[in-house]
Amino acid sequence: MKTQVAIIGAGPSGLLLSQLLHLAGISSIVVERQSREHVLGRIRAGVLEQGTVDTLKRAEVGGRLERDSQTHDGFFIAAGETACRIALGELVGKSVTVYGQTEVTKDLMDARIATNGQLIFQADNVVLGDLETSEPFVTFEAAGQRHRIACDFVAGCDGFRGVSRGSIPAYHRREFERVYPFGWLGILADVPPCAPELIYASGPRGFALASMRSATRSRYYIQCRADEDLSAWPDDRLWHELQLRLGPVSPGAIATGPAIEKSIAPLRSFVCEPMQFGRLFLAGDAAHIVPPTGAKGLNLAVGDVHYLATALDAFFNGGNEAGLRRYSEVSLRRVWNAERFSWWMTTLLHDFGDSDLFAQRLQRAEFDYVLGSRAAQTALAENYIGLPYEDILA
Repeated sequence: MKTQVAIIGAGPSGLLLSQLLHLAGISSIVVERQSREHVLGRIRAGVLEQGTVDTLKRAEVGGRLERDSQTHDGFFIAAGETACRIALGELVGKSVTVYGQTEVTKDLMDARIATNGQLIFQADNVVLGDLETSEPFVTFEAAGQRHRIACDFVAGCDGFRGVSRGSIPAYHRREFERVYPFGWLGILADVPPCAPELIYASGPRGFALASMRSATRSRYYIQCRADEDLSAWPDDRLWHELQLRLGPVSPGAIATGPAIEKSIAPLRSFVCEPMQFGRLFLAGDAAHIVPPTGAKGLNLAVGDVHYLATALDAFFNGGNEAGLRRYSEVSLRRVWNAERFSWWMTTLLHDFGDSDLFAQRLQRAEFDYVLGSRAAQTALAENYIGLPYEDILA
């Protein structure tokens, strides 16, 4: 097999890159180790920045998003019984869009299948080779046979545990990581949300988040121990805990119902530098992880894909290599801004357990400052709605 860009991973970043390249007349093959059903069944976040929405529309997959999404021009942060609305529209003149990552993946998958995109699922033993040459390749096993893809470039969109990042020699990459001493226990249920906008709440029992996927489907999270046993949290116990943590600031009662999905996610911050090696380019979770507190994970991945697709388009259709040379530099500026913001929101709202009294007072002082300062709320809003994309070709 031969193609211009071999894409490792069929999550939203890999599918979006493939779709954007297709629209630019650039061929690609997507190789995914999981089944199609597994990819479509992943439950992830759903707050989209305007840049993400614009990129999805540019990829011609915005139809269902425009019809079924919700536009939010604000959200709440709370400490105890004190809540503050961050008025995005009033503060920065922009909003965010609530639309589940699962739905984004489905839209992109449907678009690639409709245009006969080459998607290979359940690919085992994927190996990337000759990355520092002009003729890199990808080999893998599928249906009992070994296959080889000859390509011009490889895009590693295969997540934190994929093979792409590890294909960069250890001497060439530097990794930065912070693991937080807690996780998020989440529940997805077909019940109406308790509030029309998201609520990020901090309290003596720990952090909680009230979110939604639609007017009839809710997503809630609570802070829990990193080693928490999911079986210790039957639905009734989790709903009761949510009521205790969100009750003081929720405008309505929390409707309960059976869980569609329930899981525990650890929280970590991670960055790999650089995000490129020879003709391999990393995008999304393969290169960076952020705590979900700032709603940046999917949005960062889309930003990477925006830059990479723009750079590849300029190279194949205009002979301009500037974007490819600058990809890591430009992407990492956006990544570290999002890492800083996600770390800040995490430290503002979570109980770190072993914090001394001095640290607890500083945390409360930080919240009070945000509560009483329009400048602080504007900075929060500016980061939450997403910083603008740079011109990678400049």
